[in-house]
Amino acid sequence: MSPTVRLQEMIRVIRSARTQGEERGVIQRECAAIRAQFRQADNGGRSHNLAKLLYVHMLGYPAHFGQMECVRLIASPRYNEKRVGYLGAMMLLDENQDASLLITNSIKNDLAHSSQYVQSLALCTLACMGSAEMCRDLAPEIDRLLRASSSYIKKKATLCAVHIVRKVPELGELFTPAARALLAEKNHGVLHGAIILITELCERNTQTLVQFREAVPELVHIMRGLVTSGYSPEHTVAGISDPFLQVRILRLLRILGRNNDTASDAMNDLLAQVATNTDSSKTAGSAVLYETVLTVMDIKSESGLRVLAVNILGRFLLNNDRNIRYISMTSLQKIVMTDHNAVQRHRGTIVDCLKDQDASVKRRALELSLALVSAINIRSMMKELLLFLSTCPPELKSHAASGIFNAAERYAPSQRWHIDTILHVLTTAGGDVRDETVPNLIQLITNTSQLHCYTVHKLYRALVADISQQPLVQVACWCIGEYGDSLLRGECEETEPVQVTEDDILDALETVLQSHMSSPATRGFALTATMKLSTRITENVDRIRSIVSIYGSCIDVELQQRAVEYNALFKKYDHMRAAVLEKMPVMDRSSSGQTNGESGGGGVQELEPTKPKQPEVVVAPQPASQVCDLLDLLSGPDEPSLPGTTLGPASSMTGSAGGDLLDLLGGLELTPTLPTVPAAVTVYEKSGVCLKLSCERPLDASQTITLTATNASDHDITAFTLQAAVPKNVQLQMKAPSGDALPARSSASVTQTVLLHNPNKVSLKMRVRLSYISQGSTVQDTVQIDSFPSPGL
Repeated sequence: MSPTVRLQEMIRVIRSARTQGEERGVIQRECAAIRAQFRQADNGGRSHNLAKLLYVHMLGYPAHFGQMECVRLIASPRYNEKRVGYLGAMMLLDENQDASLLITNSIKNDLAHSSQYVQSLALCTLACMGSAEMCRDLAPEIDRLLRASSSYIKKKATLCAVHIVRKVPELGELFTPAARALLAEKNHGVLHGAIILITELCERNTQTLVQFREAVPELVHIMRGLVTSGYSPEHTVAGISDPFLQVRILRLLRILGRNNDTASDAMNDLLAQVATNTDSSKTAGSAVLYETVLTVMDIKSESGLRVLAVNILGRFLLNNDRNIRYISMTSLQKIVMTDHNAVQRHRGTIVDCLKDQDASVKRRALELSLALVSAINIRSMMKELLLFLSTCPPELKSHAASGIFNAAERYAPSQRWHIDTILHVLTTAGGDVRDETVPNLIQLITNTSQLHCYTVHKLYRALVADISQQPLVQVACWCIGEYGDSLLRGECEETEPVQVTEDDILDALETVLQSHMSSPATRGFALTATMKLSTRITENVDRIRSIVSIYGSCIDVELQQRAVEYNALFKKYDHMRAAVLEKMPVMDRSSSGQTNGESGGGGVQELEPTKPKQPEVVVAPQPASQVCDLLDLLSGPDEPSLPGTTLGPASSMTGSAGGDLLDLLGGLELTPTLPTVPAAVTVYEKSGVCLKLSCERPLDASQTITLTATNASDHDITAFTLQAAVPKNVQLQMKAPSGDALPARSSASVTQTVLLHNPNKVSLKMRVRLSYISQGSTVQDTVQIDSFPSPGL
């Protein structure tokens, strides 16, 4: 029986094994026999034994004892043994093993062999597992082979050179002349390898990039020849002439044309020709068109060409292949900030993708739809987004709700529409909204006094219908407690009034208090609302007193504390109850982060996540710990949480509570001096994100500061927000940011103006928190600014 048959027989026996134990037994016996034959000095079947061992290695069993046999076979003068030896080296050896150093001399000798097939074995092995030391030793030999006469050798030598450049980038200069000469080759394999090599050289060396920009006309000529050439059975795939080479050339052109007008102008006509003449009905054509679009968007192309690229992506959205639709929306997401109007033309198709069955496509369509919302299309887009919110998967509800809130806040055509939209979201996906939604909505309702009656009627209906959506219940309880008298009067011009009695309102609030679905925070809202109604109704004050007294022994400490304090208002301080429980004043947006009626000297001014229309703090009637969790956004692990401010008597703690408000920048001494630093300073720089601070006004009682953020990374950043905190006695107000997206490569920036009022002329210190989404991951970081630049220096 010949050795070849023995290998086939071993494979047959292994495959016929019924259990894993039986297979393991067969392999152990074979490995023992192979190991014994390796020990023999003169073994004519070494290559066949190693081939069997490689098959065992492919099955996942240990085969390291064959490494030295690979070294021996590589040194053999026989081609069939060399072939198996090199194959074994590529499979069993890597650059971290000492045995790999033993084959360096053999590879060098084989690179100078007279047979091109032996040379190709050495080239493939070096390209597969060559270490940095091997690459340095053998780089001159590779450079010599790049100039060989055989296209077969040059093709493999170029790929080996690519591996060397990746391992040892400083050796790239050695291959630059040969790589430029390879562009004249007619063989597509050699040309393909040359394009890959030039791409690697240009990405790793700026000087080499400048040199190869002179080769743009040659690349354009090669690419045009591929586009206009007829059918070739060797290279044509689905009607496209060598799409693999076309894609490689387009990627290289994208690198050469980036930030260079001359190179970009030289390839504009070619890109237009490729975009119009390539058939997108097949995957090969779609791949070429996609690379063309990326190239057009990355170079300094003409505006008409960019519109053509967006239209190509729009056609991709109609493709039946979900992968093509996904990459199309990914590309549109990157360019929507710079070519907004062109992308808007495909809004209908993008919105239709929200109905796709694939979750990934839905997510991309949602992100792109939110980016397309503007003041012009806010009503139509919001209708589609709200419809999507009601049917979207649970994992997308939070993202969809957050995006709808941001869009409504930026582009709301009216305050009533804004309130209706938020209430619709709370009704549909109340459990998936962010924590700041409740205080934001409360502030919006407070500031729209003409809609108080309309809002309280609508929220009462929603509360009676469903108490499972906790944020909606919290806002409803707050409004009923504040504007319950409007609800009792039943006079509402904006909507059909509801005839409600005092007992109906108290029944609804008591249902919330007793429901197992209500969280402690929601019960706190309901209890405070019940207490506030004691000054707005006349016939059921005793019932309210009874409800409050019940919760004086509640197991929840926060709720118990509220009830005890409210009981004290009924008994000991009843003469103050009407004044303490009066309606909340309108929250003044120009009060540097404070609301009317709040004390400004006892604690830190702090902002919620900055948004274009309401960056101020909202104080919600929650239990103290809940408000503390909401507002203490910037506290570190060693800093106590900020005490919460609650509505009504719940906020009247002991007399020292106000004095114990902790400075967020704890430990910072306030001194009257301010160091002088440059006019604009970089206060944060990490992962490509850079934040600069500059002052626009003299350092007096009022200080205007501009924060400018840029993104130098290769990935776009979305949902970019800034939060800030300053020491006590300094008032802070953040204006609306210029946007919430940072395109890659610093192509655009986001600016935000911060107004500081420093009447005591204390030393200014600020802590800023950055939050953004990059590559699908949420990133948060904090920076402390201890000195501010003086203007004009």
